[in-house]
Amino acid sequence: MKNAFLSRNRQYLLLLALFSFSSLAAQNYQKTALGVKTKSQSMDVEVQFYSPTIVRILKSPEGVAFKKESLSVIKKPQQTKFTIQQNGAILSLKSDKLKVDVDVKSGKISYYTIAGAALLSEAASGSKFTDFDDAGSKTYSINQLFALDKDEAIYGLGQQQRGKLSLRNAKINMVQGNVDDYVPFLVSTKGYGLFWDNYSPTTFEDKPESASFKSEVGDCIDYYFMVGGNIDGSIAGMRELTGQAPMFPLWTFGYWQSKERYKSQNELVGVVSKYRELGVPLDGIIQDWQYWGNNYLWNAMEFLNPEFPNPKKMVDDIHNMNAHLIISIWNSFGPQTKQFREMQPKGMLLNFGTWPQSGVETWPPNRDYPSGVQPYDPYNPEARNIYWKYLSKGLLSVGIDGWWMDSSEPDHLDFKPSDFDLKTYLGSFRKVRNAFPLMTVGGVSEHQRAESADKRIFILTRSAFAGQQRYGANTWSGDVNSSWESLRNQIPAGLNFSMSAIPYWNTDIGGFFAGAYKRGWGDGTKNPSFQELYVRWMQFGAFTPMMRSHGTDIPREIYNFGKKGEPIYDAITKTIDLRYSLLPYIYSASWDITNSQSTMMRALVMDFDDKKVVDMNNEYLFGKSILVAPVVNAQYTPETIVKSNEETGWNKDNNANGTKAQAVTFTQAKSTKVYLPEGTAWFDFWTNEKINGGQEIEKATTIDEIPLYIKAGSIIPFGPKVQYATEKKWDKLAIRVYPGANGEFTLYEDENDNYNYEKGAYSTITFKWNDKSQTLTIGKRKGDFKGMIKNRTFTIVLATKEKGTGMTDTTNSDKVVSYDGKEKSVKL
Repeated sequence: MKNAFLSRNRQYLLLLALFSFSSLAAQNYQKTALGVKTKSQSMDVEVQFYSPTIVRILKSPEGVAFKKESLSVIKKPQQTKFTIQQNGAILSLKSDKLKVDVDVKSGKISYYTIAGAALLSEAASGSKFTDFDDAGSKTYSINQLFALDKDEAIYGLGQQQRGKLSLRNAKINMVQGNVDDYVPFLVSTKGYGLFWDNYSPTTFEDKPESASFKSEVGDCIDYYFMVGGNIDGSIAGMRELTGQAPMFPLWTFGYWQSKERYKSQNELVGVVSKYRELGVPLDGIIQDWQYWGNNYLWNAMEFLNPEFPNPKKMVDDIHNMNAHLIISIWNSFGPQTKQFREMQPKGMLLNFGTWPQSGVETWPPNRDYPSGVQPYDPYNPEARNIYWKYLSKGLLSVGIDGWWMDSSEPDHLDFKPSDFDLKTYLGSFRKVRNAFPLMTVGGVSEHQRAESADKRIFILTRSAFAGQQRYGANTWSGDVNSSWESLRNQIPAGLNFSMSAIPYWNTDIGGFFAGAYKRGWGDGTKNPSFQELYVRWMQFGAFTPMMRSHGTDIPREIYNFGKKGEPIYDAITKTIDLRYSLLPYIYSASWDITNSQSTMMRALVMDFDDKKVVDMNNEYLFGKSILVAPVVNAQYTPETIVKSNEETGWNKDNNANGTKAQAVTFTQAKSTKVYLPEGTAWFDFWTNEKINGGQEIEKATTIDEIPLYIKAGSIIPFGPKVQYATEKKWDKLAIRVYPGANGEFTLYEDENDNYNYEKGAYSTITFKWNDKSQTLTIGKRKGDFKGMIKNRTFTIVLATKEKGTGMTDTTNSDKVVSYDGKEKSVKL
């Protein structure tokens, strides 16, 4: 009896305790217009719905006041319907797309689909604050741990030169650098995205027990979780938060020639003239540094070099040849420039080591004569105004078409920890370090757009941060070495960057540092090792959002590599011609980015449920139809991993084995292995051979071709042979249909280089393929714009092994269709 009484008493006390805790928990949160606020373990926690699919999490030590305005996020929270239910210590917040559970006892937050499937959870006791003195300001180092599923894959975090696509088991120290561009946003194969909104040096680490973000400075933990359903949807959520990507001009998708550097006005104009003489397509040329004169005049944004005596004529000469010019501008200034003299008294310069290190133009830098060059403070709105004032007056006024913003991380040389204590407009440099490229690129973009909408903004830049896609910027992968290893690294680097929600990326075709290939080979252009590497890099570059040749030590213009009829020259021209034939496809893919938040360089995991592509580092889709498998291993010459200060191992007298070098003719057929993802059939672009997916094949290759495969059900338009992007109208397009599945493609056209498309000045034509009936329906044209083609001809080709080859062959066309904007159906 006594035991029974004690048992009932214990039960009563337990129920009382549970009731008391439940009552306490019920009182331990506050509903807000956006979500809830609560306190747990000496920590304030807030959940804010930004939309039905996006929530923001804010955590800080209890009672600590702070003000946080994001530099990346521009979306304002939209009114979102949500419910709150409580079960003990768990608060469940539900929108119509997402469920968020908050443990009011521990502060742990978990995320689920509305159907209840687990997406992500913070680790138990996973939020940490450590006192930190940030250059005299009391703040915290912050750390947040997450529990990932064993089998999920994650991607993004910007561009890393790791040579791997998957981020699992990786440790990444995120501080902007020349060849590493960090964006603290990741996507998961489980269909969610996570944006860590912090700008200080940050470490991401994935361990078996947890994954974590740890930042040196943070007044609070601040991150956004979004459910997208798949990787594309998660990227769309990030762009909803941080801004959509505008259209680039059509001419930016042509071929671009550059080198470090054209040393005179005559040389620059002469390159364009030579391309026109040879009949090799070209849309743009780039003028690198030192047009301003000496290092003490660094980035003066004026043509002070006497080798550039008439910049207006130079620009006009290039425009008269139907080409465009972009020019190097930096984020630092020499002590004799007007910008330096105006900014320094106002405290708008950051006094740390940057490039160039010497005022004397010799190598290595002569430190007895320091350059005095200093980066400016782009976090300061007045400094951005000054920057634009001189840029507009000195360069925009002569008709320059776009900006090559070099060193936008910026270069931080002779690093000292105390450099991070330097004051910027928004606090210590440490606090905002990684957002430097966002602020400086944004400063130029916003000023130019405010000045005129007649010409689309185009910025080529070396670094990036979250949200930069909204500024009309294309990021290149920095001063990478000319080596096969480096070429291999560029593929996962570009794919992870693209999955960081920034869709425009490119790389120096041929690699930047190529001096090792010159030894014994004159200017290096006849060295077979460099020729092979350059051609393979060129073929990869043709399937990136910007096709741009650039580098130092070795000239990159086509005529330096030989002449028509020679294998290397012909391989380069064939690749450039292929790029131009695909411009209707590429420009339409660009519209898909702007209109539907798509991505142009697509990791195969984005489109195929195939475990073999989860960490596929050497293949990808370009657009949604073309599988690209670049040749990334030497086939004709010895492959030596070359660094900028090493011998190539292949010179005029000896090859890598120390024996007499043999002549390389580049005419022998080789082969490489290609994996074709399962779930679809594939067509060899060059032969139209149909192959089932889900298998690895051996593909024959030549120096002028890389493996390209087209997904069954694809519809691809091919444009005319041209010397520049807008030379001919698209009134006669070849439309190749790849059967085996239903398919759809939307052809997009507009005025090519203004913002009228934002007002509806564009047209679309949707093609639909019914595989069962073998019928192609050309839909009614939608939209209108000035100069639109009213009547046109489509040459329809059904891609079979008997019907021609890739590119624009239409000798065996199935149908020629006259189209006036009204719907037409064609049975093939």
